Amino acid sequence: QVQLMESGGGSVQAGGSLRLSCKASGDTNTPTCMGWFPQSPGNEREGVARISLRGGSTFYADSVKGRFAISHDTTTNTLYLQMNNLKPEDSGIYYCAAAISLWSCFNGATGDPREFEYWGQGTQVTVSS
Repeated sequence: QVQLMESGGGSVQAGGSLRLSCKASGDTNTPTCMGWFPQSPGNEREGVARISLRGGSTFYADSVKGRFAISHDTTTNTLYLQMNNLKPEDSGIYYCAAAISLWSCFNGATGDPREFEYWGQGTQVTVSS
């Protein structure tokens, strides 16, 4: 089993920055792909960034390219999401997720939440205009 714990959410004004963290514990050698999936009220979770833990390849949704950066620290098993130039439409609960299959990283522009087996509890991000 893998446990994930997010932190770093908060409230910022448009144009501001936040850095989210996701600490993994348990069987941390099992996942091969990790990502961030925000969810806003009335909408489904949709991936904005993924990273392969077998090589470091990164994948971004078009809506965040050039503004968000995903990274992973193997020494601390911590996933990060640096979010710059935030917009009100970026608001939502940001969930950290981990997948066993590496294919989960390469599947589509935003990734499929159904392919990620492990999930954190989420951290709230609110961007005001």
